[in-house]
Amino acid sequence: MANRVTTRIEGATATIEFDNPDRRNALSFDLLHDLGAALSGLSSSSHVRVVILTGRGSDFCVGTDLAAPRETKTVRGESVADDTERFRQINTMLNHFHQMPQVTIAAIDGGCAGAGLSLALAADLRIASERAVFNTAFLTAGLPGDLGGIWFMSRLLGGALARELYLMPRKVSASEALGLGLVGSVVPAADLQATAQDTARRLAAAAPLALRSMKQNLLQSSTTALGDYLAAEAERLVQCARSDDVQEAAAAFLEKRPPVFTGR
Repeated sequence: MANRVTTRIEGATATIEFDNPDRRNALSFDLLHDLGAALSGLSSSSHVRVVILTGRGSDFCVGTDLAAPRETKTVRGESVADDTERFRQINTMLNHFHQMPQVTIAAIDGGCAGAGLSLALAADLRIASERAVFNTAFLTAGLPGDLGGIWFMSRLLGGALARELYLMPRKVSASEALGLGLVGSVVPAADLQATAQDTARRLAAAAPLALRSMKQNLLQSSTTALGDYLAAEAERLVQCARSDDVQEAAAAFLEKRPPVFTGR
């Protein structure tokens, strides 16, 4: 079977693209397996600082491919044990994406629903095109949710709004998503990929050690008690404060020039 995920690296930015446009980038187990392999290869890279997740064609990802559940092996496998093992693998991939050391950006065009929305919510930043449409969609499909979408949305938008959008699924336009805080910005469809790349370049230009440390701070802030968080934050702050990059940032400010960071 052809690889349903493509990866390209330009400078310090990696772009992962769902490559199943004929099915609106609907998710199959094979596609998710390919996504996991791509993420695994990137997360250990010290060169890649930003990862963009997007979809080929006019849609980001419309969720699980419900048209052929046995073929996709994500809704009904050969047995309960088979289903459980498959979702264990899928959830490991999702957690890997959320916690990878690089900053992640979801560049969302067209349909973004179900498990596709869950993946977008797991990213650090979300940029949508004007024609993007969001839908939790799980109840419509007779499902309670997967890939941590409820967990992510509850933390992003609050429990009350997450309940409303999951218990009463409906289409949410890009402009409404921006107002809700579901996405950080909305741009013309023709500008989506360029905007995502520009954002990635801006992030990649930051001091590498500080960028990774800030990502760890953000991850830990939602899962750790304040005392434990402050202790870990202080360790990272001391490490960064003693780096060459902090000295370079100060020199660049005084000399009115862009800094040249080395990650040391």
